Amino acid sequence: MADLSLVLSQLASADLAAVERLDEHAFGPGRFARSAYRLREGVEPLFALSFVARVGTLLVGANRMTEIRCGDEPALLLGPLTVDPAFRSGGIGEALVTRSLEAARAAGHRLVLLVGDMSYYGKLGFRPVPDGRLTFTGPVDPKRLLYCELAPGAFEGVKGKVRRHVSG
Repeated sequence: MADLSLVLSQLASADLAAVERLDEHAFGPGRFARSAYRLREGVEPLFALSFVARVGTLLVGANRMTEIRCGDEPALLLGPLTVDPAFRSGGIGEALVTRSLEAARAAGHRLVLLVGDMSYYGKLGFRPVPDGRLTFTGPVDPKRLLYCELAPGAFEGVKGKVRRHVSG
């Protein structure tokens, strides 16, 4: 009998095609128009902070972390968090986010941003960004713009435009 327990592992470049198929299945083509997707476009995720979930050999969930800038401050963008619809409500999403946040904290990152539902992400340590503190190039519902401090005080004084991280 096959072991069908959930296994989380770091995202590998070999997983990217399967993760893209999962995103297509879960979110459809409209996902590319979202402002958060525009920040990630053409940028590799941080593989050490990004994770996939498998049941047996089936990839059933994924979460990516990407470097961004919030004003002058470095930060991470969490997402997309994707769980196969047949496996939702089983704690897979929470497990993936928790693993990514733990890995980011251990690596010395201080701040994570995402666009999502407070009712879901609030229990994972996220809080709403106060009105007017951060802006995106494209449209973002300000009620869905959330942050999580990985170090105390990491969000103090953070303001400005959210944009791609440029290595240099």
